[in-house]
Amino acid sequence: MSHYVYVVKCSDDTLYTGYTTDVDRRVKEHNSGEGAKYTRGRTPVEVVHVEEFGERGEAMSREAEIKSLSREEKERLTESR
Repeated sequence: MSHYVYVVKCSDDTLYTGYTTDVDRRVKEHNSGEGAKYTRGRTPVEVVHVEEFGERGEAMSREAEIKSLSREEKERLTESR
């Protein structure tokens, strides 16, 4: 099973980073209001970056790493997609 870290751009131009095993399902959840509390009032969201990992722990570590980046660093990351 693959594990993914993703970044979505919200309708208010903010960035949200998350972890999932199914990016398409998770984005649908965000856009239907069933995703993270943060994204509920900020739909629709659009995927701007995805990274795939073989191990859950690797993905979770990378999620934490991305969440600690500044807005500018996150924007650079999403532009390299």
